[in-house]
Amino acid sequence: MDQLPAALERAGNEESWAVADAISRVLKNSEELHSWRRRLLSACMKGLVAMYSSSKDESKQEVERSMLLRLEELLYVVEEVDPNDWCSLVKTGLKYRYRDETFLKVLNAAIQLLYKKESSL
Repeated sequence: MDQLPAALERAGNEESWAVADAISRVLKNSEELHSWRRRLLSACMKGLVAMYSSSKDESKQEVERSMLLRLEELLYVVEEVDPNDWCSLVKTGLKYRYRDETFLKVLNAAIQLLYKKESSL
């Protein structure tokens, strides 16, 4: 379980995300769930950065789309991000996906959520 977030950072690793979802369901009423989701959120952001950096031509749109939707879902649950992960995602995403409608939609939702008055960022 400890090595799974690192595996999730690699682009296009849907099988590992299925395992992560199963672990999340097992931890549903556990104290560890929030910590686990924070690690998943970080892994999701790092995975998107890796995907954007390695595939500048948007050839993996369906994988990116599912990762972006997962990112949005995790953001609404966790409501906080590591500033370094966030900066890297925004910088790389805007550099390579500034025309991608799904990326921009999720980015806008994330900004609205993370930069509300009581946010730590």
